Amino acid sequence: MTKLLYQGHGSYRITTQNGQVIYVDPYAGEGYELPADIVLITHNHHDHNKIELITQKNGCKIITNKEALTNGQHNKFSIDNIEIEAVEAKNLMHNSKSCVGFIITIDGIQIYCSGDTSKTQQMQTFAKRKINYALLCGDGVFNMGLKEAAECAKLIDAKHNILIHVKPGKLFDLPKVQKWDAPNKLIVQPNEEIDLLP
Repeated sequence: MTKLLYQGHGSYRITTQNGQVIYVDPYAGEGYELPADIVLITHNHHDHNKIELITQKNGCKIITNKEALTNGQHNKFSIDNIEIEAVEAKNLMHNSKSCVGFIITIDGIQIYCSGDTSKTQQMQTFAKRKINYALLCGDGVFNMGLKEAAECAKLIDAKHNILIHVKPGKLFDLPKVQKWDAPNKLIVQPNEEIDLLP
């Protein structure tokens, strides 16, 4: 079974059916004991790029915003049957030239990793992709707030929407997430691991 462990803030770990391990924006919480096959960094802010927390397998691929976005082009990567596509991420605090999100396709499941962003033009194209899980930021300080994150959830139309990165300096804020008025909302708390379904 494909699994997602939410570590807190903007950090999470995905484990494929074959045991491949992907970390996204390592920084917060626990759950870094599994050696990584892939590490994804959406941008170079300190709360998204603590690669030193991770033990890397031989041949581990690290894809940061620098590899993901070159000459204004969002790049695609194919690594051992895992497809990774960089997508647009931006807001007043985050420059589109140095920030990305990712769409990961593994085991027949598509996962949208928003990174730090507000609504983007590219999100209008996501509904037709039939994304299974969208992980959206919503702190309302450095990124969009609850209302805009709900608008993005409606626009993207994923089967499941998970709100993360909700309180700067903290792992999570359950009362805030409970207030989030988004369709197909799935609440996942730090140190909780869920099965990902197609």
